[in-house]
Amino acid sequence: MHEFIEVRGARENNLKSVSLNIPKHKLTVFTGVSGSGKSSLVFDTIAAESQRLLNETYTVFIQNFMPHFAQPDAEELRNLSVAIVIDQKRLGGNSRSTVGTITDTYAVLRRLYARLGQPSIGGAQMFSFNDPQGMCQQCQGLGQAATLDLTVLLDRDKSLKEGAIQFPTFVVGSWFWNIYAFSGFFDPAKKLRDYTSEEWDKLVNGVESRVKLGTVNANYEGLIPKFKRLYLTKNFEQMAPHMRAALEKIVAFAPCSLCHGTRLNQAALSCRIKGKNIAECAALEVSELVQFVRAIDEPTLAPLLATLSARLDDLIAIGLGYLSLDRETSTLSGGESQRVKMVRHLGSSLTDLTYIFDEPSAGLHPHDIQRLNTLMRQLRDKGNTVLIVEHNPLIISIADHIVDMGPGAGRAGGQIVYEGDPAGLRKANTLTGRHLHNYQPARTNPRTATGKLTIEHATLHNLHDVSISLPKGVLSVVTGVAGSGKSSLLQEVLPRRYPQIVSIDQSPIRGSRRSNLATYTGMLDVIRKRFATENKVSASLFSANSKGACPECQGLGLIYTDLAFMDPMISTCESCGGKRFTSEVLAYKLQGRSISDVLEMSVIEAREFFSTNAALTRILTALEDVGLGYITLWQPLSTLSGGERQRLKLAIELGNTPQIYVFDEPTAGLHMHDVDNLIALLDRLVDSGSTVIVIEHNLAVISRADWLIEMGPGAGRDGGKIIFEGTVTQLLKDPHTLTGRYLRQYCA
Repeated sequence: MHEFIEVRGARENNLKSVSLNIPKHKLTVFTGVSGSGKSSLVFDTIAAESQRLLNETYTVFIQNFMPHFAQPDAEELRNLSVAIVIDQKRLGGNSRSTVGTITDTYAVLRRLYARLGQPSIGGAQMFSFNDPQGMCQQCQGLGQAATLDLTVLLDRDKSLKEGAIQFPTFVVGSWFWNIYAFSGFFDPAKKLRDYTSEEWDKLVNGVESRVKLGTVNANYEGLIPKFKRLYLTKNFEQMAPHMRAALEKIVAFAPCSLCHGTRLNQAALSCRIKGKNIAECAALEVSELVQFVRAIDEPTLAPLLATLSARLDDLIAIGLGYLSLDRETSTLSGGESQRVKMVRHLGSSLTDLTYIFDEPSAGLHPHDIQRLNTLMRQLRDKGNTVLIVEHNPLIISIADHIVDMGPGAGRAGGQIVYEGDPAGLRKANTLTGRHLHNYQPARTNPRTATGKLTIEHATLHNLHDVSISLPKGVLSVVTGVAGSGKSSLLQEVLPRRYPQIVSIDQSPIRGSRRSNLATYTGMLDVIRKRFATENKVSASLFSANSKGACPECQGLGLIYTDLAFMDPMISTCESCGGKRFTSEVLAYKLQGRSISDVLEMSVIEAREFFSTNAALTRILTALEDVGLGYITLWQPLSTLSGGERQRLKLAIELGNTPQIYVFDEPTAGLHMHDVDNLIALLDRLVDSGSTVIVIEHNLAVISRADWLIEMGPGAGRDGGKIIFEGTVTQLLKDPHTLTGRYLRQYCA
């Protein structure tokens, strides 16, 4: 029997010919500083090869419909089992995807209503808002109606000729514009404000009719019916980003007037169990719904009720009891998305799989992590191999085997610096080993506030009439279990009261596939000018978006082959070899390096290379300070993790004028060593006059706060209250709070 996953000579990304044996049917944690090579080893090598080999077992026809995985750069990988990757990518999905549908829990609930609900209306499909038999016909099962905001869409001070219809597909000269301008119904030069009531009604509500544009026949219809047909009944999430952004400006959403947001038709809503219809059950928090299900006494349906209760219990056990089954998946955070994916596997009968987790502690309070650890052990004890990329000491402590990567990040990493059990790691002379002994001392002399930010009687979501004063000019940390109301208070209520707040979160940075670190920070402009001056040529030559770009790949370095409804095929451009520029441009040098050489440098390497340039040094130093020294200047923004995006936004803010900042879990994805550096940066912001408010569970950050607020006591309807306000010293003495209990253990 094969006892190990054997990796030999792995060289993917920054890995330096890594070889190791990973014990099967054990729980192995991969740790190390950010950028040390953990993900390259676990995801880009082990998981990628497992999924590639699995795909090869299908016919070529089937493979064409599946994601493509390149063979990783390694000499050999042996004894792989099927890998299930459970990462932090947001579930996304369209508005028809909910927590209930993604976990299949709603499908079990539908079967229950089909069997037990009264009056009986038929099979389970009658309760599906994604099936024509169950959906509300007015909103097509979306639960909301989209209406056009004509005050934004139409500029009544302009004529059609002047571009009165303000939407990309209706610009002057376009096909749609021609239909309206030359339909014969309007004077193209007439201002919309001068239209008669008949002309206005024809423009906005006109029914479909045939018009002649020269020798071509076309269909005319008013703007509202045209937009409904073309856009408003479609899923916005599946549209191109520029189209989605344009629609968001002119469309308002409101609950459907017929189903009131429940998505279901009246027949489905009329069917009840113990006085509740299925929509009312789906709107309950999971922790409430499981009580409702357990109260149903129907021996003939005992297996069905047991299955439903078990799935709901899994959601509660993983810290998601505050969610409801009708919660759209697109609204879930990365950490919530990962835990929802985990629930789908807890009840699986499959064994001898390799489960791979990417920092499952993200977004979790230490109390929630203890429950997570129990679930991880359950997966292992069912006969599976569990691999976890993680920095949290609470998860490191349950490992059967540990692989510590380092010693540094980027090109300074890519090696195994420790391999063994948790006890051995604590004795190892590595960054991780040393930090398992270290802790941030509790702040005993908090800074003095310079003012306050007040919130009064907040009731949004699960907030229970919350009134609070947040001190200005200090470092405040708001903590509490997942779902306790922290984000509702600080990311929704507070900015409405104080619009000047700068929110630095993990949300995606807008941009195209051409957006990268150099363009986002403005460094590319400086670098291009340096090359232009040195070689006495135009700076535009050194832009991959201009005339210096490789004509074959248009400066992307990659060729994207559109496969219609399948994932695009991506390959390195053969013409430029992935260097993005023409051979003429690559011949120009700066200190012996081409523009491609420079842009492929890491932040640390670039800071040394441009040490005499003050503007570049300032930006590069800030990036290194926030723990992004391993990222290359050319790395696309779309490839950054949520934590990396947040730290990039922080780097841009360093050195700016004092502001009021709200950070959403800035330690996400950070090693303990990097957390220490982050705390120093937050202190720097405060000492320069800024107010810093942090949503955080990390005990090191909590221990350094000037002011602490804990929300709870539980999640969802059991949360939404302020259960503690005060200093770290006061929290350590409070015997009633969860955070105080874990902070005492941390500081012991």
